[in-house]
This record gives sequence, C-alpha cells and structure tokens, in this order.
Amino acid sequence: MGEVMKTMKLTQKESMLLQDLKTSEEICIEKYNEYARKAEDQALADLFLTIKAKEEEHLNTINQLISGKVPMMGNGQNGQGSGGQPGDGQATKQSKSKADEYMLKDALDTEKHVSSVYDTCIFEFTDAGARSALNHIQKEEQEHGQMLYDYMAAHGMTA
Repeated sequence: MGEVMKTMKLTQKESMLLQDLKTSEEICIEKYNEYARKAEDQALADLFLTIKAKEEEHLNTINQLISGKVPMMGNGQNGQGSGGQPGDGQATKQSKSKADEYMLKDALDTEKHVSSVYDTCIFEFTDAGARSALNHIQKEEQEHGQMLYDYMAAHGMTA
C-alpha cells in the first residue's frame, strides 16, 4: 500500500529479540508447510496453508523492523478470526487420524509459545509503532491458536 513507514534505531536488545522472532516465524512457516503436505484431511491442509501465509506476512514485518522500518499496522479487522475456516459444517466428520491430531497439538503448542514471545517483546521495545506492529502480530498468533482449537473441537479431538 502507499503507507509511509517511519524509521527507528534499534537497541542491541531489540535487535536480538527481533532475530529471535525471525527464527520463530521461519520455523512456523516451515512447520505449517510440512504439516500441510502431510495432513490426511484436505480441510486441515488448507488450514495449515492459511496460517502459513499469515506467518509469511509476520516474517515480512519482522524483517522490516530489523531494517529499522516501522510498518503502519491497520487498526480494526486484522485476521478475521476463525469464521469460515475448515471445520465449518464438518463437525460430524470425526477425523481420528493420530498424525493429524499430533500435528494440530504441536501447532497449537507452537502458537502458544510464539504468542508468549511476542508478549515479552512488546514490553521491551521503546518505539510505540514497533510495539503496535508486534501487538498486531501477537493478536494474529492468538487467532491462529483459536483456528487450530476450533478445528480440533469440530473433529472430536482434545486439546
């Protein structure tokens, strides 16, 4: 979009935190890509690919922050939540694939961890715009967790 980014000078601690977040996002992207490939249920594969695309956006934002640019994050409708995601209308389909269930539980644990890392980082940044960008991503990470949990609940899996 045509939004102008402001710049900031990162502290050493902020730089280190961003590198950690970058690594976390890269792992998430790899994990969701692999899980989409291995999922037995196509709806689950689609869910993993949807989340992977958001993680790629997060990585782009982190890379912008690493370069000292503060992206303008939209206020309001971020990630649309879980409405219309896989699992809708399929509650009677009891996917009992142990492999799918394992991937879902692992992905949910990953989202919990990544969200907590963002929470810590939000408090460590001096720039309000950077905090806003990190908070925006954290909210989306929480939405990913909700999407995963909703899929599990709709398919008779326990968290």
